[in-house]
Amino acid sequence: MTPFRLKIITPYGVFFDGETTNVIVRTTEGDMAVLAGIQPYVSVLGIGKLRIMLGEKYRYASTSGGIIKADKNETVIIANTCEWADEIDIIRAENAKQIAEERRKNANTTNDIKLAEYKLHRAINRIDTAKFK
Repeated sequence: MTPFRLKIITPYGVFFDGETTNVIVRTTEGDMAVLAGIQPYVSVLGIGKLRIMLGEKYRYASTSGGIIKADKNETVIIANTCEWADEIDIIRAENAKQIAEERRKNANTTNDIKLAEYKLHRAINRIDTAKFK
């Protein structure tokens, strides 16, 4: 496969800047695979796993929101959060899940429910992604 440049940026700085032959990311429309030579593409990211082919193996990360812009030369992902699977603190993620479940149960407004569900989905994604160390 032909390599291409992938750059992932978060509010904390550059998360990844290097070459890959394949990246799979969760958009709001479902999973999207990017290969070299892709037609120009822009989409909104959802909460999900990000898979980057490094060498002959995928490296997994957890993402939550952002955008992806891909073309034949480069793919840029601007993510709200991005965390390598092997760096996820599972205890912290489990605690976040419990807090989000409690907040959802006690929410009084539609906005509070939506925020609690977002945080719950994010915590579950982090827990699931951590299994791909």
